[in-house]
Amino acid sequence: MKFTFVPLAFLRAAQVVPLLAACAAQAEDWPQFRGPNRDGVWNETGLLKTFPAGGLKIRWRVPVGAGLSSPIVSGGRVFLCDSEIKKPKARERVHCFDEKSGKTLWSHSDEVDYPDWAFDPKNPAGPDATPIVAGGKVFALGKNAHLVCLDVRDGAVLWERDLMKDYGLAEFSGSTPSPLIEDRLLILVGGGKPDACVIALDKDSGKEVWRALGDKWTYSSPIVISAGGKRQLIVWTPAAITSLDPATGKIWWREKRDSQGDYTAASPVFHDGLLLAGFVMFRLGADKPDATVLWPEANTSFTRRILSQTSIPLIRDGRVFSDKSYGHLVCLDARTGKLVWQNEEVTDKKNGATQQLFPNGDSVLIFTNEGNLIRARLNADGYKEISRVRLIEPTSPFAGRNLVWPLPAFANQHVFARNGEELICASLAEKDSHAK
Repeated sequence: MKFTFVPLAFLRAAQVVPLLAACAAQAEDWPQFRGPNRDGVWNETGLLKTFPAGGLKIRWRVPVGAGLSSPIVSGGRVFLCDSEIKKPKARERVHCFDEKSGKTLWSHSDEVDYPDWAFDPKNPAGPDATPIVAGGKVFALGKNAHLVCLDVRDGAVLWERDLMKDYGLAEFSGSTPSPLIEDRLLILVGGGKPDACVIALDKDSGKEVWRALGDKWTYSSPIVISAGGKRQLIVWTPAAITSLDPATGKIWWREKRDSQGDYTAASPVFHDGLLLAGFVMFRLGADKPDATVLWPEANTSFTRRILSQTSIPLIRDGRVFSDKSYGHLVCLDARTGKLVWQNEEVTDKKNGATQQLFPNGDSVLIFTNEGNLIRARLNADGYKEISRVRLIEPTSPFAGRNLVWPLPAFANQHVFARNGEELICASLAEKDSHAK
């Protein structure tokens, strides 16, 4: 069953979309997982250096359902995936909101089959993968690997695929990594069969272009980088870290490292010739696509080589900054992996703690599992907190407390954050510094 709801207000909204898109282009959209370049960097200026004591100015808030999918922002619109759970029925939805007002422009809905445990009212299931917008289309991947391509203007279905059926995926597996787009290809990592851990589809038709790897599914979202004179698709699975040619699926290089499936969650990060995938640091070749492991050695014990299951590290100025599980923020020497310093002031020191790092100018915005947004400076000398504010309330129960895990989006001097109940838009513009 398919249902697309288009309010009458959309007709009027459609008239101003070109104007909104033109305005948005002057700033910086956030059209995919971790931003324009998939690296978490936000380059906008004119932002608050310190946050108001009374909290950020909330532009709008709208109710949403369950899911760990992050919001994205493109062309004056905000897109979000969630679920509507009303046992025995479950629906997965893709919403399109007006960026300025939060008004619903359209919502697309699919009825899906969820197992009984997914209907837990205290912790319902929902889509985990973050959608992506490109070329007037939004691509969204559901919890059970239902892939849909929609027209950004009205939510009309352009094409769809049942990846669970087409590639033999197990129920609720392979649906967490966020899709990416490289040229004309929509690339997904899902652990499909046969030899379809990674698949590339024509983004305009949904037809398969290539498939690669026989690895099992992973939680980690892939990235595409330029190194060694080539474009490289970096995929981290429980079996290995692999570099592929994103145009063909050909393997450039592959480093076999066994890890537990639930530890392969953080997205790889790349900066200044260094690539960090979970627990392995590489120096990438300058003249050809190859890689040399800097640390750790292959026989390093498993427990000592994990930084964080879910927080994505940051490489800057020869240092690695990352959560190291249980809320400890660490700074490591990027070339040796040796500890430079450790800080325990950012968030609670418990299982499930996260510290997501977003560079902005000469400081870093940190979003935590407690729903706090922090501006701080991170360097070899230590952690210096500038300001913090409660951005959104945690609603997901875990280890005896409520947490919020979806990464926020930053665009056009605003931050967009969601929990299991609402999506909010808050101003980070310096001009709003006195607003409550």
